[in-house]
Amino acid sequence: MKTLKIIIEKSSDYYDAYAENCEGVYGAGITAEEAKQNVSEGLNLFVNSRKKEDLPDILKSEYNIVFSYDIRSFLNYFGKLFSFAALERITKINQKLLQHYASGLKKPGQTQIKKIEKAFHELAAELSAVEL
Repeated sequence: MKTLKIIIEKSSDYYDAYAENCEGVYGAGITAEEAKQNVSEGLNLFVNSRKKEDLPDILKSEYNIVFSYDIRSFLNYFGKLFSFAALERITKINQKLLQHYASGLKKPGQTQIKKIEKAFHELAAELSAVEL
């Protein structure tokens, strides 16, 4: 099964969504969730309005969708769930620096991005092991 990678990026006043590996799939919204919904609706329209032979190869058979965030979008989207103090505890990155990443004042290097990603994957693994 192929993977359709949808990129979510924050601009100054809205979120963009587009397929990194499939031309013609786009969306936008005031929030990241709206952008995800809009790009999903656009993808559905894109697939259903064309003949199968006219579709990009990735859309001709089964595919799964993966949403990928730029760091600014990620921190803004999940900032509703976690305070910057909590994000600091999770990532071990100073909350002031995280705020700068979220606002776009600073851009993290690849090492910092991987550190944030790893911290959230570890948190997800820990949460998925919880039984109540």
